[in-house]
This record gives sequence, structure tokens and C-alpha cells, in this order.
Amino acid sequence: MSTTLDAIRACLDGAIPAVIATCAPDGTPNVAYASQVEIVDCDHVALSFQFFNKTHQNVLAHPLATVLVIHPQTAARYRLYLRFERTETEGALFQRMKARLAGIASHTGMSGVFRLLGADIYRVLRIERIDAPERRRQDAERNLLPAVRLLTQRIAAATDMDALFEQTLDGLDRHFGVGHAMILLCDRARTRLYTVASRGYAASGVGSEIPFGAGIVGVVAQYRTSIRINHKAAEYAYGRAVREAALGEGAADALETAIPFPGLAEPGSQLAVPVEAGGELLGVLYAESAQDLRFSHDDEDALGAVAAALGVVVRALRDEAESEEAAEASAPAAPAADVEPVTVRRYRRDNSIFLGDDYLIKGVAGAILWRLLSGYVQDGRVDYSNRELRLDPAIGLPDVVDNLEARLILLAKRLSERADWLGIDKTGRGRFRLRVARPVQLVEHAAG
Repeated sequence: MSTTLDAIRACLDGAIPAVIATCAPDGTPNVAYASQVEIVDCDHVALSFQFFNKTHQNVLAHPLATVLVIHPQTAARYRLYLRFERTETEGALFQRMKARLAGIASHTGMSGVFRLLGADIYRVLRIERIDAPERRRQDAERNLLPAVRLLTQRIAAATDMDALFEQTLDGLDRHFGVGHAMILLCDRARTRLYTVASRGYAASGVGSEIPFGAGIVGVVAQYRTSIRINHKAAEYAYGRAVREAALGEGAADALETAIPFPGLAEPGSQLAVPVEAGGELLGVLYAESAQDLRFSHDDEDALGAVAAALGVVVRALRDEAESEEAAEASAPAAPAADVEPVTVRRYRRDNSIFLGDDYLIKGVAGAILWRLLSGYVQDGRVDYSNRELRLDPAIGLPDVVDNLEARLILLAKRLSERADWLGIDKTGRGRFRLRVARPVQLVEHAAG
């Protein structure tokens, strides 16, 4: 083929839906939109098999098909001549296509309807360029390798988690031009993600949680594959059309309310990649933009490389912190100023912490803060080591690995946003100090 799949992969993003034509055994043609056209290798593509049962039935009987794709920026048109070979219902390709579809479905309230039944694999026999007016691209192609090199160098130089997250988000902004991004880590049960750092938002969102499977971030964590949605208007219009058809057929019970995502109200482009190391899922790196067509295949590859470097350092810092020796005993703190005490409430059921009437945090981070404040009220103690907390039965860390240092960063950021009189300051590798500027009264509730 004179034109390769790699050369036209921008046409397969879905900004302009592909059109597939097949033929029934009796010669009756069928034309339908295809929601996904995925490159498998240099000679094959995969089309999603979900709603287009007639297309699937046709190629089972008569395996030839044509697909029309259009470049979203130049309007160049290409016709792919295909031969159906097989349908895959498991494996890496199927999971990747399923994850992308699930990400769209979660945003549009279609998780009960928008399902991938299979990935139909076609051999590409020929790619034909169709003569048509073509406009010049407005943006030049970028070589992202220098940006990847510069950012991964900054990531490798980080000596603690706080600096690591800051360097990563700053580097995405400076070297990639990504002004809106988040880093989320997995909780100990591997069922939810919690935000540990963000860039570009009016509110940081630190401490916010996203369940596995919710939105593209949760779906990326669930399937451990990257998802790039570049054309909100087109993808969502497709989802609404199918939703309306399903409602017309009495499928309302299968539909749910669209899941809101913390970030831009109407992102035009979204890219989420898993953060992994040594086969372990650690979290998700998420970037978004108000601009349509912001993230290309190359951006996805580049952020995948950044996420891989991030995962290696996150794991190394976590493991290093876990191997440190306990800190020496510390002296009690000076008494706080003679001002009105602050009532700190803990609800034992989920370790929810309230400062006065204001909610602060819950879960492991809540248990940590309660332990620190209890030590302060009882003994005036303020200095601690990570290792000491990790072994403290009062906090209840599980036997499985939990990123304690990331929890402390999360807690410190929440305190800096919500309480100017209370904070956590790093005093050395694996050590920190509780900073208390007002008297504290602790109140514990058995339920909440």
C-alpha cells in the first residue's frame, strides 16, 4: 500500500465518524457509522461490534467491506478496502477498545447500553486516497521527544513525593503545554482513586475520590489502559442519539445519570494514562483541555512514557520510605496560644474529620490526623516518623502496600487549604512535624 495506516491514524480518532459499507448475501447494501476504528498493526484494523448487528451479520456471510475516513484537520478522505478475518472478545486489544467505549459511556450515562460485544478484525487490502479539496493544517507537527526527555529527567531527580508531583505537573505545563492536569493514586483496596495533586483549576480538588470504572479516569484504572477522547461534541452526540433510541425502545432502566468529573466543566479533549511499576497499578495521570483535537496519538505515547517514569519513582520513594528506621524520641511541643479552642470531631465509622463544623477529610488520612492530634492533646507531641505511623495499630493500615507518604502529602495539602492554624511540615527523610497554633478539643462519635 502506498498509503499506510500509520500515515492516516489521525483520521481514526473519531472526530468525524467513519462510515462502513457491507453487503448481504443477496446483494443488499448496508451503510452505518462506526464508533471505533482501531489500528491493530500495519496490516489490520479493528472495528467495534456493539449496535451494528447488520454489519456484523453481513461480514460473517460476505467478508468484504469498505470504510470511509476523513482527516479532522485537513478534510482529506481515504477509503479502506477490508476483508473480515475474526472477532475477538478478550485480550489486550478488546480490553483497550472496551475501556475507551466504557469511558464515553460513563460520561454519558450509557454504561448499561454502550457495551462492546466484540472487536471485529479486518485485514486492510488497500487504502485509496479520494480526490477532494484539502485545507492546510493550522498547527505544525511537534516532536515530543525533547519534552519527554526533559520531563523524565525532572521526575528522576525528585527526592520526595511532594516534589515529584509538583515537578510532574509543572513539567507538563512547561514542556507539553498541558495547563490542566491531575495525579491520582489508588487507595489501599484498589477500588477508588484519590487526587494528590492538580494544576490549572480554581480549586485543587486534592482529596477528591473517583471510583474505579467512573469516567475515563476510573475506567483507565479499571482496565489499566490509556484512553484519549478528543471530540466531546461528536462522541457525546453519538451517545445522545443512541440514548434516545434506547429510551424509545423502553430501555430506560438500563440508563443512569451521567457521572460528573472534577475539572473543566466542558473539556474538549481528555487523555488519561495508567501509572504503573513492576506490574502494579499505582494511579492515573490525567490531562484535559477546553480545545478539541488537543491530544494526538503522539501525545498519548508521550504521556504514557511520562507516566511510566512517574510510576517507577513513586514506587521507589514509597518503598524507600517503608524501609527507613524509626525516628528518635521527640520533645513535647510548646503550648498553643491562649485563644478559643477548636473542636475537632471524628466519626469512627469512616474516620471522617471535621474542624468545627467544616468537613476536612476521611479514611486513612483522617485516621492519621486523629492519631497525631491525640498525641498532641495527651502528651504535647508533634514529631513523628513515617515508619512509626505505618506500624501504629490505631491507624489500621492494611497488610497490603498503602502509600503512606502520599497520604501525608494529601493531608498536608488539605490542611493548608482549610486550616491556617494546623499543618504538617516535613523535617527530614521519612520525618515530619505537626504544627498546631490553637488549642484543640477532640470529640469522637461512634457513628455518623
